Amino acid sequence: MFHSSYIGFIESYRDPFGSRGEFEGFVAVVNKLVSARFAQLVSAAERLIASLPWPSTYEKDTFLRPDFTSLDVVTFSGSGIPAGINIPNYDNIRQSIGFKNVSLGNVLSVGSATERDKLTFLSEEDKDVFIKYRGPSFEVQVGLHELLGHGSGKLFVQDEKGTFNFDKENVINPETGEQVKSWYKPGETWDSKFSTIASSFEECRAECVGLYLSINKEVLRIFGHESHEAQDVLYVNWLNMVRAGLLGLEYYTPETGKWRQAHMQARFVILRVLLEAGENFVTVIQKAGADGHPDAQVSLDRSKIISVGQLAMHRFLQRLQVYKSTADVDRAREMYDGYSKVTDEEPYKFLTLRDIVILRKEERKLFVQINTQMTGDNVEILHYDSSPTGLILSVLQRFCNDEEELERKMLELSSADAFYWEKQNSR
Repeated sequence: MFHSSYIGFIESYRDPFGSRGEFEGFVAVVNKLVSARFAQLVSAAERLIASLPWPSTYEKDTFLRPDFTSLDVVTFSGSGIPAGINIPNYDNIRQSIGFKNVSLGNVLSVGSATERDKLTFLSEEDKDVFIKYRGPSFEVQVGLHELLGHGSGKLFVQDEKGTFNFDKENVINPETGEQVKSWYKPGETWDSKFSTIASSFEECRAECVGLYLSINKEVLRIFGHESHEAQDVLYVNWLNMVRAGLLGLEYYTPETGKWRQAHMQARFVILRVLLEAGENFVTVIQKAGADGHPDAQVSLDRSKIISVGQLAMHRFLQRLQVYKSTADVDRAREMYDGYSKVTDEEPYKFLTLRDIVILRKEERKLFVQINTQMTGDNVEILHYDSSPTGLILSVLQRFCNDEEELERKMLELSSADAFYWEKQNSR
């Protein structure tokens, strides 16, 4: 058995400036079978990246082959549990030195499990195929998102000596048809340049790469899907994304006009782009539910994924990459903020849809972690119910030998922070 650990100041999603990392860590074991599939994906990466919808001059000169491993998490410490990870989160490091990918397999399987009667915003016809293939399709999406999403694309940079890492005289901006006129100056990075939109913009680009390449038959074959099953996996992947865009409205705050979660904003933007594609490829309607309360339904025409969906992704992905490569913050922000805007204008009335999403919100899943204990020379695994009781019991048994000391330290920390909460509540 191979184990893996990961610890440090990693993700910056919760930082308003999108740069300070939150401390987190986990311990996991390697899933060798699934890791072998990801190794095949890495082997095919250069061919797949060449098919992405931007000129070759916008791609890294050399693809830095990463390690891509599937892990089953034993224990996780942090404010959220991701389904996949691409590290480090510094794009200048990913550009020049390399990166590492992991997919958290048991998070994928647990996170995608939904009872049919609790599945919202889909037609009865879509529910069965969605439940059957949501897990497999999400595995494909996560693999493409982490490896070929975050792992692709070039930043145009001028170093301290004035040297450019691209041919400034001959590289053309495909959006304008002119020479590239902007790039990253010495000392500028992706995060410092794009600031508050950097995380969500990059997550959106990676999600779009996943959608775009999930159409590729070789990709689906690598993950073990062929023939009609492959088409169902493809369909559910696209359907899951547009449904996620609708569900993401929960994370928009009307009072401030701000999004609270980078991935959710990204998925809403993708929903907007696919709605804009027209031809009834994606539809979102409001209706009355079986209980008489307001409801909604999202649909996607699977016969138009290639003709309409892929074309829309081609155009949008190119814009995302060109703006990122050329450090064109103004155009990037104008476009991204435009798609991120949530209003009650016709025809979709997104603010009203947000109320419906909150009304129909499924009870949040509890990720209750196992404990291990030694019984003689054997390791015994302790399982718990996915419930508040199971969660509390798992914590008590995790710290059964020093719970009084732990409680004392937590009270000390709470008292030390009380000043800040009192200050905030007095405003």
